[in-house]
Amino acid sequence: MNRLTFGVIAGVAFGALSVALMVPLSFPDKRAALIGAFVNRFAIGFLTPLVTLPMPAWLKGVVIGLLLSLPDAVITKAFAPIVIIGCIGGAIIGWASGKWAI
Repeated sequence: MNRLTFGVIAGVAFGALSVALMVPLSFPDKRAALIGAFVNRFAIGFLTPLVTLPMPAWLKGVVIGLLLSLPDAVITKAFAPIVIIGCIGGAIIGWASGKWAI
């Protein structure tokens, strides 16, 4: 599978998973929170296969996941769940893209 297709699929999957994890939680503006989470996680999934960095694919995913998760973590002050899920998701997507994306 080419990297662009893989990135779109990974982004939609990671975004949907993150939104599903957030549905039971309550927020002052739940719609905005869910859309923001989806866009952030989609960006991690989409960019990880497309970016070229001189490091293993899984580590590239961790770096991208960390960099894209930090702004949301700072704004919400929910550092651990946002950064940890972003880094784990990035690592998995990076590893998978290293194996299956051409």
